[in-house]
Amino acid sequence: MKKRAYSPTEILNMRIPRLEFDGAWEASMGKPAKSGTWLIWGNPGNGKTSFVMQLAKYLCQFDKVVYDSLEESTSLSVQMSMRRHRMEEVNRRFQVLDRESVEQLIERLRKRKSAGIAIIDSFQYSGLTYKGYQSLKEALPGKLLIFVSHAEGMRPAGRAAKKVEYDADIKILVEGFRASCKSRYMDRPGVPFTVWEEGAAKYWLGKENTDIHQQKTENNEQNDKND
Repeated sequence: MKKRAYSPTEILNMRIPRLEFDGAWEASMGKPAKSGTWLIWGNPGNGKTSFVMQLAKYLCQFDKVVYDSLEESTSLSVQMSMRRHRMEEVNRRFQVLDRESVEQLIERLRKRKSAGIAIIDSFQYSGLTYKGYQSLKEALPGKLLIFVSHAEGMRPAGRAAKKVEYDADIKILVEGFRASCKSRYMDRPGVPFTVWEEGAAKYWLGKENTDIHQQKTENNEQNDKND
C-alpha cells in the first residue's frame, strides 16, 4: 500500500496523545508521547533501580504498567525496592512479570485492555538484538516500551543497546542518584531528576573534590615539566 503524504498544516492539527507530566518529571522530560521507546542505563550503586521504581509509580497515574523482571525475577532486592517506594499504593495499576519472554510479553500486550506501558529489565537479559528491538516496536506500535540497560562507563552496554540509545525517544543516564534525561519532547536537556537527595549530595560533592584534586595534580606535573 502506498504511503500518503501530509502537509505541515495536517501534521500541526494532529492530536497526538501525550503524557501530561508535571513538576520535576516535566522539568526533566517534558510532556512525552504516550507511545514510543525510552532507554534507562547506569552503573550499579547509582540509584538506577530506585529511579525505575519511582518512574513506574508515577506512570501509573496515566496507564497500567507492567514490569518484566527478566534479570532479578521476584528476588529479595526487588521486594526491598518495592517496599521502599511503597509500590502497594499502585497495586491495581502495576504488575510484575516473572521473567516473561519477549514473545509472551507481546502476546500479553496485544490483548484488549492490556497495559499501555511496559518496563523491560534488563535489555541485556531480554536477548534482543537491534533487529529484534525494531520488531518489538513494530509489534506494539501503540505502547510505551521502557528498556533498562547495563552500562559501560557512561554509555549503555553492548552494540545493540548503543543503537537503541540513538533510536529512543527519551534517553536517561542515572549517575550519582541523579537521572539526566535527553528528550525529543524538549528543546534543551532536561533538569536532572534527583533520585535520592542525600546520596546525590554526597556523590557529587565527592566527585567535585576529586576533580579539583586531579586538576591540581595535573597542574603541578605540568609546572614540574616547565621547570
